[in-house]
Amino acid sequence: MALSQVSRSVRLLLGQIQRCRPALLSNQTARCLSQAASQPEPSADENEAVNPTFVNRNPRNLEQMALAVKDRGWKTTWPHREFYHRLMFSRSQHHVTAQVFSSCSPIPVLSCSTKEWAVKKELASTNCVAACQAVGEVLAHRCQQAGITRMVYRVIPWTYRSDSVQSFRAAMKAGGIILSEPRRKYIGT
Repeated sequence: MALSQVSRSVRLLLGQIQRCRPALLSNQTARCLSQAASQPEPSADENEAVNPTFVNRNPRNLEQMALAVKDRGWKTTWPHREFYHRLMFSRSQHHVTAQVFSSCSPIPVLSCSTKEWAVKKELASTNCVAACQAVGEVLAHRCQQAGITRMVYRVIPWTYRSDSVQSFRAAMKAGGIILSEPRRKYIGT
C-alpha cells in the first residue's frame, strides 16, 4: 500500500512539472510559479531619526583618544599612577612573568608567564633570555587580541640594560605594542 502511494505522488509531481514547462518556456506566469512579494519603501520615522548630539561614554574609546582622566595619585608613591594600562615585567629565579594592569584595578587584565604549560613546553629553560622573548611575543599577541596597543612600561633603572629586559621590550615592539601612552588632551568646556 505504501508503494502505491509513493508511485501516485510521483505521477502527480511529474504531471505538475509537465504543466508548468510550457509556461516557463513562453515566459508567461502560471499558477505554479511563485513571484517575490514587493517590499514597501522604508519611511523615515521620528523614532529612527539620529540625534545630532551624541555622547560616547565608552571608557576604552576615551582612552584611545587620550581624553579619559588619568588618576595621578600621590607624588610620593612609586611607580606613578598616571596611566591607562601599565606593563609589569618580573624575573624570578625560575620563571618569567609579564602582566598588564588597568589604572582602576589591582588585578591584571592580561598576563603571560613561563609557568603556563603552553609556553613552558616550547622552551629549554624558563628563565633565560629566550624565555623573556617568548613571553614578550605571546603577551603582545594577547594584547593585540584584546585591543590594547599602548601601555606604560617603566623599568627599574638598574635592570633596564639587561639582555632579558631588552629582548622582552624588542618582542613587545615587534608585536605591534607601543610602550608609551600619549599625553592626556585637555578640552575646555
